[in-house]
Amino acid sequence: MRELRHAAGLTMEQLAEASGVSARAISDMERGHSRAPQTRTLAALARGLGLEPEQLGELEGEARQQRSQAGGRPRLCELPRAISDFVGRADELDRMRRHALAGLGPAPVAVVHGQPGLGKTALAVRLADQLRDRYPGGLLYLDMRGTDAEPVATGDALLRLLRALEVGSRRIAETDDERSSQLRAVLRDRRCLLVLDNAGSEAQVRPLLPSEGESLAVVTSRRVLGGLEGVERIALTPLAPHESAALLRAIAVQAADPRAAAEVEAVARYCGHLPLALRIAGTRLATRPAWTVEHLVTRLADADRRLANLSTGDIGVATAFALSHAQLGKPARELFRRLAHVPGVDFAATLASVLTGAHLDDAPDGLDELVDLGLLQPSGPDRYRFHDLIRLFAGERLRNEEPPGTRAATAKRMSDWLLTTAIVAGRWFEPGYGSLPDGWTGLVAPAGEEEADAWLQAERANWLGALRSASRGGQYQLVVDVAEAMHWYSDKYVRSGYWYEVYGLSRAAAAQLPDRRQEVTHVNYFSWAATHCRGRPDEGAEIALDAHRVAVELGDVKEQAWALRYAGDAWRHAGDDERGLAACREALRLFDVAGDHDGYVQAQLGVARGISNLGRYHEAITECFAVLEQIELRPVAARPALSARVCAHTIATEALAESGRWAEALGEAELALPFAAEYGYAGYLGELHLTIGRARMALGRRDEARPSLRIAVELLIEKRYRGRSELAQRSLAELG
Repeated sequence: MRELRHAAGLTMEQLAEASGVSARAISDMERGHSRAPQTRTLAALARGLGLEPEQLGELEGEARQQRSQAGGRPRLCELPRAISDFVGRADELDRMRRHALAGLGPAPVAVVHGQPGLGKTALAVRLADQLRDRYPGGLLYLDMRGTDAEPVATGDALLRLLRALEVGSRRIAETDDERSSQLRAVLRDRRCLLVLDNAGSEAQVRPLLPSEGESLAVVTSRRVLGGLEGVERIALTPLAPHESAALLRAIAVQAADPRAAAEVEAVARYCGHLPLALRIAGTRLATRPAWTVEHLVTRLADADRRLANLSTGDIGVATAFALSHAQLGKPARELFRRLAHVPGVDFAATLASVLTGAHLDDAPDGLDELVDLGLLQPSGPDRYRFHDLIRLFAGERLRNEEPPGTRAATAKRMSDWLLTTAIVAGRWFEPGYGSLPDGWTGLVAPAGEEEADAWLQAERANWLGALRSASRGGQYQLVVDVAEAMHWYSDKYVRSGYWYEVYGLSRAAAAQLPDRRQEVTHVNYFSWAATHCRGRPDEGAEIALDAHRVAVELGDVKEQAWALRYAGDAWRHAGDDERGLAACREALRLFDVAGDHDGYVQAQLGVARGISNLGRYHEAITECFAVLEQIELRPVAARPALSARVCAHTIATEALAESGRWAEALGEAELALPFAAEYGYAGYLGELHLTIGRARMALGRRDEARPSLRIAVELLIEKRYRGRSELAQRSLAELG
């Protein structure tokens, strides 16, 4: 090497600059301290020296002879075998390449983190393989065993890396601090790529990171390693559905059959798009030629056996999760398994506190520990969620580690808390309530309708799951109480299909209780849900008539009136406006007899809507103004009054528009907008913006019409609004 360098007329520093190999490494080779340089290092030196291929061959021969004389000394810290069917992660690879090439400040460090099974190691190895030519000083890999009971000690890691970098044993420093400085010096002078895989903590890897120079360190960990500063963090997530399907097709020939596309998508869903699970599923197919993809779908469909089926050879999804689970402290383990009780997709820290009995202030600590180990994912501010497979693993731990009695008691405590809180939140919208109960000390204390609504929507899947559980458990009065508390709140989300389930459960629960008046009330609610929430007016009318029959038997005039009101709505939605109008007129009379003022204005709105649908717009407008007058004259409760006011204005604006009274329609719609915004129902807002847009067009204010019509298109997106949405789109098209 010395002879070749002298022949080329180069100093060590000049050869280092030309080749990318550090002057220190060249000096070690020339002095015999590095007796078996790697092939890629020799190739870089040959380029720097301008050698012919024959001369490079001689150098490689000398290196092979030295290795043979040294007894075939194995290479240290070699990269693992790369995956030939690597799929996806293009954005993550691009980010790390750009970080490596930035060339500013300290040596670049990337931290790839995420839950078990996301393919962090595969990604790091893929990057190293792609950047092989940029790092002639070597590609080094070290498994830090951060999930083991005894991770690799920092001192041992330093020793292995220094030896892999061909620092002679007699030259390696004695203390960890000195070795760390020595490693940084070597990495500063060489251009190396260092993969520190499966790191357990910041303290374990910090002494191994380069400080200056062009070397790159890629750290993978299940933890975020938030204590490392100045690093590029790459948070991995599950693969996209099309990437999952591509990975399965790359592994198993059965999955590559286009006719199996639907079954491949099902396998990907059952695997939660987790690369480890997908690779195991694909391998099970590939090693069982007689299996079809449908056969695998059937096996994975069994949730109780899914984790068992996602294992092959010495690898398994549950095994990967167990390594993280083993690092949890006792309180965090209890929290982890009890979170399997949560019925919804995500949850807040308050629910974690309920499950463990811990103080609310302490709950985030346990949740952060689970997040840090990749067993839980953040899901927005103060919300968390499981990956589907980790949820199954938590369920297994729950069944294995807690007796049935404890599990049942915990589940009931969670369910009762969810439903009690749902009642308190729902009653903010109910006549006669509208505030927290005296002395309320619950973990959630909504201070008004806005906070109550936010909680009910955020925890909807959870309180719905608790409602199902209470129904199965025979807590019939609790089910009825929850549904009753949602009566006026449900109007805000009238098109949401889940009310059909809520009031189906409450009707069934009420039928098990002795109070038949309560039962007929919830039959009526169920009729409303069938018509308005599920779009089944024929079913809604049939249910309402059944409620009317029972109400007549009981002599309950109020519920007779509500039954006719709901039947009228159902017939109108089914296209029988005359029958619907007649039912609403009779309901109006009965509400007046019963003294139900809230119901009275609702029935009067039904009359107005029915008249308008029959094309009698002048009468409809008069009826709407009569509703607004009755709201002021009668003691109508706040929420029903707001609902009636918005609906009356909306019907009136539509009737005015259909009559061609555009200036009046515009004024009425603009007057109604603040009420509709306060009420919060998208349908009313969409209708009003549509009328405003059309009125402005008709009045020659075309530039002002466009924003309102666009809002109308956005708000009227549901299928049931298709006619109104198409009208808004046609109007926009006319504007050009």
